[in-house]
Amino acid sequence: MTDVLPQPDCSLKAVCEPLERCCLDPLEEPGSKRPPNTGARLWGRVRSKLLRQKLDPQTVETKNWHTDVIEMNGIKVEFSMKFTSRDMSLKRTPSKKQTGVFGVKISVVTKRERSKVPYIVRQCVEEVEKRGIEEVGIYRISGVATDIQALKAVFDANNKDILLMLSDMDINAIAGTLKLYFRELPEPLLTDRLYPAFMEGIALSDPAAKENCMMHLLRSLPDPNLITFLFLLEHLKRVAEKEPVNKMSLHNLATVFGPTLLRPSEVESKAHLTSAADIWSHDVMAQVQVLLYYLQHPPISFAELKRNTLYFSTDV
Repeated sequence: MTDVLPQPDCSLKAVCEPLERCCLDPLEEPGSKRPPNTGARLWGRVRSKLLRQKLDPQTVETKNWHTDVIEMNGIKVEFSMKFTSRDMSLKRTPSKKQTGVFGVKISVVTKRERSKVPYIVRQCVEEVEKRGIEEVGIYRISGVATDIQALKAVFDANNKDILLMLSDMDINAIAGTLKLYFRELPEPLLTDRLYPAFMEGIALSDPAAKENCMMHLLRSLPDPNLITFLFLLEHLKRVAEKEPVNKMSLHNLATVFGPTLLRPSEVESKAHLTSAADIWSHDVMAQVQVLLYYLQHPPISFAELKRNTLYFSTDV
C-alpha cells in the first residue's frame, strides 16, 4: 500500500507522479500482476476528486484540513487539503527594485521593454494556449509553489533561458506564474482610482447605462493597462471555448481572475472591504461580476474604444 500526503502548496502532478511510478515500475512481488496504466487512471481520479472538492461551496465554509482516500488495485492515496482565504493569497507586494517585472508598475515594465503587453504576460499566455488550453482546471489548479517561484526569478532576471524553461515547466506552474504577476502588481490592473466606479457601474440595472459606463471606464484606463487587459480578455475567452474539455467556463475564469485584476491595493482595500475575513463579501462578488461582464461582451477593440469618445462627465 502506498500513502501519499501532499503539502499544502503541492500540485496534483507532484502528488500523482510518484503513484504512477510505483504502479509502472517493476516493484511488485514475483508472480503478482497489476492492471496496466493503474497510475495514470489513479492520477485522473485524484485530480477529478480534488477539483470537485475545490469547487464545492461547502469546502470553503471550514478552515479545517479535509482528508480523503482513494484506492485502486492495491494502491491507497491519502491526501489532505484546506481552504486558504483570498485575503491571504491576494496581498499586493510592491517591489523595492524596479529592474524586474513582479511588483513593478505595468507602465514601467512596458516602457522598459518597449512593448504594449509585458513580455511575461505574452509568453505565459502563448505557452498555455500551446499546450494547456485543454488541461482540466487550467488556472484553477495550482502549480507547484517552488516551480512558480523559479519562473518568477527567471522573469525578474530576464534570463536568456526563459523560453527553454517555459517549454519544460508544468503548465499549471506557468498559469500560476501569470496569476502571481497580476496579483503582485503594486495596484490592480484596473487601477485603484477607478475601482469605486467599477463597483458602481456593475451595479447599474439599466443595460444601456451599464454599457456606457463600463466602456467609459475601460477608456479611462492607462494605455498599458487597457491593452494588457484586452489581451488577457481574449485569451480567457479562448480558454472558455474549450470548456467541454477543460471544465473552465467564463464564470469559473471570472472567479479566478476577477479579484486578481480588481482587488485594491492594501491601503485602498481598507476603505472598501468591511471584513477582511469574509471572502464572499459584496466587493469580491462584484469583482467577479465586473470581469464576467467583459468576458461575456462582444470583442472589444482598443482602437474602437479610443475613437468612440462619449460626451458625458469624466468624473469616475
